[in-house]
Amino acid sequence: MRIAIIIPARLASTRFPAKPLAPLRGADGVVRPAILHTWDAARAAAAGLPGAVELAVATDADAIADLCRAHGVAVVLTPEACRNGTERCAAALPGLAAPPDLVVNLQGDAPLTPAAMVADVVALAMARPELALATAVVPASPGVLAHLQADAAAGRVGGTTAVVSRAGRALYFSKSIIPHVAPGSTPVEPVLLHVGLYAYRPAALAAYAAAGPAPLELQEGLEQLRFLDAGLAVGAARCAAPAWDLIELNNPGDAALIEAQFARRAAALERPDAA
Repeated sequence: MRIAIIIPARLASTRFPAKPLAPLRGADGVVRPAILHTWDAARAAAAGLPGAVELAVATDADAIADLCRAHGVAVVLTPEACRNGTERCAAALPGLAAPPDLVVNLQGDAPLTPAAMVADVVALAMARPELALATAVVPASPGVLAHLQADAAAGRVGGTTAVVSRAGRALYFSKSIIPHVAPGSTPVEPVLLHVGLYAYRPAALAAYAAAGPAPLELQEGLEQLRFLDAGLAVGAARCAAPAWDLIELNNPGDAALIEAQFARRAAALERPDAA
């Protein structure tokens, strides 16, 4: 088994331009660009995966590539025409050292992704060959749900939620908070936060790139909806929430929130039962 962990990163984000280069203070007090924190998360994840694992940042930006190379981070240059991280992962495959059996997309704005969650998504993809890809969802903690609701109330586009069938297949993803919970009612299902993490089969990546954008993908701004539009099976690993809140770097205001979670994560990982 050969696994490639690819971190897609670009400068031209509409909501937060140049966010891979945004400074984030780690739990050790050292300020480093966001992409290097995500690289650390990828290295921690690689240590827990089976087989041979190759890691690389996929980008079209010289500024990101130069920064990564200066810190010993492997880089694959990809075309500017890539519309999203999934297309960028597909474009990066020829630049890898060897063809992988499975491709993990660890998005550059998700430095808080736990290694155990990557392992869960890879295990699901390996166990169910009928899946084109696997991804991760976690029940939204009160803190994460409050963050999503605050973004919605302020008109900001924040995290992504998902609805999943009883068989574990993803039914839909949205930038809105789904499923709807009527005021005063008791929800049957918790709100599931979608984590920016995927494990694809290379053939599914090729089919994705060939299909072209789907209308709902463009409307929601969610790349994974192209798989659902094409009728491809998307498995959702319902993962345990870690001891820290999984906040992504979607808006400039998220930086301080993520820095606080770095401290919570460091404290949690010092415990023997850490997630």
